[in-house]
Formats: sequence, structure tokens, C-alpha cells
Amino acid sequence: MNKKTKRSLIEYGILAAIALTLYVSGLHTDLIGFLQRGMLQTGLFSPNTEEVKKESPAGKHLPADFKLQLRNAAGEKVNMEEFRGKVIFINFWATWCPPCVAEMPGINNLYQDVKGEDVVFLMVSLDDKFEKAIRFQEKKGFNFEVHQLNGSLPGMYRSQSIPTTFVVDSGGNLALTHKGMAEYDTEEFRSFLRSLK
Repeated sequence: MNKKTKRSLIEYGILAAIALTLYVSGLHTDLIGFLQRGMLQTGLFSPNTEEVKKESPAGKHLPADFKLQLRNAAGEKVNMEEFRGKVIFINFWATWCPPCVAEMPGINNLYQDVKGEDVVFLMVSLDDKFEKAIRFQEKKGFNFEVHQLNGSLPGMYRSQSIPTTFVVDSGGNLALTHKGMAEYDTEEFRSFLRSLK
């Protein structure tokens, strides 16, 4: 075996060992999420609220399904019906999902900016063990509350991709569906939320 081949094998071995270590330790999700967070900063992944407005003028939205039943970190039941009349931001996510991890800081900033403005955040974890989501939220210092499903998921909110975000306007209509990661920490999106009151 020549020196060049030997060196290449050593380099691939080191890369494989690093990748395996990241995967086994669970840090791969944070690392990939961090890289994707950088991609979000480019603005290429912002939900297109202008298209939503054009396609669904006021009064033409599909009525939202308020049968969504959740449980919060304290174990209390949370029924979406309680929030009828408010703007509702629903995000389905998981701790093992790098795009979900990537968009969380932006969602937390958005939450901080609009809390108290009749906007409700339902951050619904799809983790097998809800305790993982609770620990993740606490470790990251996010201010929004995390939830888990407490019953079957209404068909309107079923998606093959996570994260998926739904926004319901104060009239009880589905105003936005966005599949995949997005940057919600923008003035355009804040204005969009405020326009739905």
C-alpha cells in the first residue's frame, strides 16, 4: 500500500470516527440544526405570506379544526377550543429533527415579541417520550411552552414532514400551512400574524 492510499484511509477513518461519535452522543442533531440555522438566516426559507394573502383573501380560508387535544409539560390538558378568537401558531416538531432544532431560536424570538398580543403558540412535540421535549426546551432556555398530543391528531394537521407549521386566524380559519423549516423571526411574519387578529 502506498503512502497516499494509506493517508486517505486514515483520513476517512478519522471522519468516520467523528461522525459515529456525533451520532452515538446525539450531538449530530444539534450540529446539523446549527448548520441549518445558518441557512435560515439567508431568508430563503421564509414562509411566503404574500402568496397566502393572494390565494386566500379574508373570509375565504378553510375553517380550522379546533378538536386538537394536547397536554402541557405540567401534565394539564390543553384544548385548542380554549383559544378560539385568538391567532394560533401551531408547530409540530421533534428533538431528533435537525430542521426543527434549527427553527426553534427564531420561533422563540417571535414568541417573545408577540406574547400578550392574543397570539397563542402550541409547540407540539412528536417525540416518543415527552420528557425529552421538556428537557430540550429547558436546556435551550426557550420561553414558549411545549405540548404533546393527548388523543388523535385531526386530519387537517396531518403531514408527512416535520417541522410543519399551521397558523389559525382569530376568525377560526386556517390562514397558513408551511411544511419544512422556516425563519419566522422576521418583521414580515410578525406583521402577518398581527394582520390575522
